[in-house]
Amino acid sequence: MKKLISIIILAVFVVTALIGCTKNTSTTVKSETTTVKKISIIATIFPPYDFTRAIVGDKADLSMLVAPGTEIHSYDPSPADIIKIQKADVFIYIGGEGDAWVDRVLGSMDISNKKIIKLMDFVNPVEEEAVEGMEAEKEEDGSEAEIEYDEHIWTSPKNAVKITNAIADTLCAIDILNTEIYKQNAKSYVGEIEKVDTEIQNVVDNGRMKMIVVGDKFPFRYFVDEFGLKYRAAFNGCSTETDASAKTIAYLIDTVVYGKVKV
Repeated sequence: MKKLISIIILAVFVVTALIGCTKNTSTTVKSETTTVKKISIIATIFPPYDFTRAIVGDKADLSMLVAPGTEIHSYDPSPADIIKIQKADVFIYIGGEGDAWVDRVLGSMDISNKKIIKLMDFVNPVEEEAVEGMEAEKEEDGSEAEIEYDEHIWTSPKNAVKITNAIADTLCAIDILNTEIYKQNAKSYVGEIEKVDTEIQNVVDNGRMKMIVVGDKFPFRYFVDEFGLKYRAAFNGCSTETDASAKTIAYLIDTVVYGKVKV
């Protein structure tokens, strides 16, 4: 009898030990299989950041490099900013005059394992123009300013669709685990953009006025081009000027109050 009891006690001890071992192993495996490193993405300014945020949700580490309200045309990245770019898996920027510093920074680092998305490559950029009443920008030596392409490409809903798809395609190619999520999010977001596009077109089609007047820089060039609108402004969208002359202000006031515009 004593021998039988000893055998039972030994069996219970062995089973208990095995259960303990099995439980610990399961926890370790679960921890290993659920720990997935997210890709890191840096977007220069809010528009590319916001498009990307709509696509990735919480599946990637996304951050914005340039703080809101910063004058992008005079922006100079700090050493900390350059380190952020170096560590990122994906770097997204517009590619216009405001991003003139990007080529210099990227040229100073190894980008062979980094995806670079220049959004102006995915749309048809248009040159800046000086419309009636607008002050022409001058170079410091007094000569006419060089040709610049308007960088506010996201203001056209149709461009916004192209931008969303371009970002999604790139992220899907490098983050296979979340490809289907990115595709679905992009499709949903494109649907929202297209809905807004239709609503704006209906407003324009049924509107009596076809003119936008801005007393500062004009960032809506792609918007007015898409919807067939006219515009007047103090400066073009990429101008570094901030103070309009009395003549320009008077012209814009007359445009709003009296409708004195040649269209």
